[in-house]
Amino acid sequence: MTDKAGNSNTYTQNVTVKEKPVEKKQEADGSKVVYLTFDDGPSSNTKKILDILDKYDAKATFFVTGNGQKYNSYIKEAYDAGHTIGLHTYSHNYSIYTSEETYFEDLTKIGNMVKDIIGYVPKYIRFPGGSSNTVSKKYCSGIMSDLVDAVHEKRYEYYDWNVSSGDASGNNVAVSKIVKNSTSSNANSIVILMHDTDAKDTTVEALSEIIEYYQNKGYVFKGIDDSSYTAQHSVNN
Repeated sequence: MTDKAGNSNTYTQNVTVKEKPVEKKQEADGSKVVYLTFDDGPSSNTKKILDILDKYDAKATFFVTGNGQKYNSYIKEAYDAGHTIGLHTYSHNYSIYTSEETYFEDLTKIGNMVKDIIGYVPKYIRFPGGSSNTVSKKYCSGIMSDLVDAVHEKRYEYYDWNVSSGDASGNNVAVSKIVKNSTSSNANSIVILMHDTDAKDTTVEALSEIIEYYQNKGYVFKGIDDSSYTAQHSVNN
């Protein structure tokens, strides 16, 4: 660089370019796909869900925890049936957001549990509360902004949702409400948040009607894979 007096100076600046993963906006072939995702299992309801999915030849994704280990055989049954197994949390205690270390300790624990069941650690994850959660602020300000990058650095991919069934609002949410919420989208790529715990009987009861609704509109039901639409929220912490 030369100034007006004719003095020159040379300097070197190192610039690191951080590339943000590209969110897949639509299915590659333009098809219409529903991704049913079930958090918090396995549970006594998992087998009922698997039987319904099998009846309609529908695939889904199960983001599992360590809280229902007496039902862990259903994780293997789901995997063997062609469903996707993802990682949610081992403890589902929001204190995992105290630091990156506490989060990854928990993620590693659930990953190792699933590896013992299906033979490998899944790379598809869902943050408790989703990436947009604000409860994490109680434990560590800015933790989600750090974690969304950190999980990518460790070769995980996280998935939120663009449709909520509403079954997280309480137990025994009316079937009609779950169906209405779940069938509210006409997007080509729909990721529905549902829950798989002992208390979510009405979610199971609503499932057939939801599947039939979308199948009648030409949708297919797939489990998440590397080519799937990546629903990700704006981070709020």
